[in-house]
Amino acid sequence: MDKQKILLFGYGNHGKYIAKGLVEDGFKVQIVESSETFYQNAIEDGFSHASKIDVTKDELLTALKPETYTQLVCVMDDEHLNVFLTLSLRSLFKTCYILAISDSIHTTKKLQMAGANKVIDLYEVSANKIHNILNRPIATQLLEEFVVHKNGIGFKELLIPSNSFLNGLMTDDIDLSTYGVLLVGLIDEERGHHFEFITAGINHKLDSGDTLVCIGKEEKLQAFEQHIKKKEA
Repeated sequence: MDKQKILLFGYGNHGKYIAKGLVEDGFKVQIVESSETFYQNAIEDGFSHASKIDVTKDELLTALKPETYTQLVCVMDDEHLNVFLTLSLRSLFKTCYILAISDSIHTTKKLQMAGANKVIDLYEVSANKIHNILNRPIATQLLEEFVVHKNGIGFKELLIPSNSFLNGLMTDDIDLSTYGVLLVGLIDEERGHHFEFITAGINHKLDSGDTLVCIGKEEKLQAFEQHIKKKEA
């Protein structure tokens, strides 16, 4: 199985942006739509192999051979159709990984009960972003400078050394804004060697060997890199 193949159901308000993002990240995306308008939009945007089918018909879903794809992504604009589609796919393809998009907590619960392996709640994601903006003005300022001016603002990967004061601390308990930098994400070796955004809501335990990814002014990042080598904050 090609690990880069995604079968994406829906090319509406959210689907079209998700599809383009996946393609930019190197995935092979196959679009499936039931709306003539959205189907034509997909064709016009370069998805020449997009399919227009009635997703309520099991035989048409089966003909797509979803089992040959790494993930099935359900992002139909009609939330009721999205739930029905998720339920049908789970019933037909027991072992397929299904990711679904939700606009509300009620739909999230329905999608989970329908058998989705992972549900991304867009309402929750947006709420978290707003919460971060309201509670982290330093972060907002840094991001605005990075996007608007980009003068002296950059990213830096920082490896936590064995004698760092950060060892044993939880990410929810540290405030890096006092050092003039913003923690964007990290590689928590206990959870595997992969990058995770701090906005994912996971309270990570920091250990030597973990990698922090921070944004800030170059001089602040350099100063913080030296500071984390100390045994005390």
